[in-house]
Amino acid sequence: MKIIQDHEKCISCGSCTAICPKYWKIGEDGKAEPVDFKKSGNKYEVEIKSVSCNKEAMDSCPVQCIMVKE
Repeated sequence: MKIIQDHEKCISCGSCTAICPKYWKIGEDGKAEPVDFKKSGNKYEVEIKSVSCNKEAMDSCPVQCIMVKE
């Protein structure tokens, strides 16, 4: 499973970090980012073992910049 974030689309609302702080944090640029991500172009990706709270984080994102691939 994988979390993919289109980092450029993030508007820094913080909903993902509030819902799922184990996997999400605010980065140095003030935008949310996955913990321990790998950058691939403008996408941030991280492998996960379980969906956990990431599905809720994805659903709460107002600009839909988070995708969870199972």
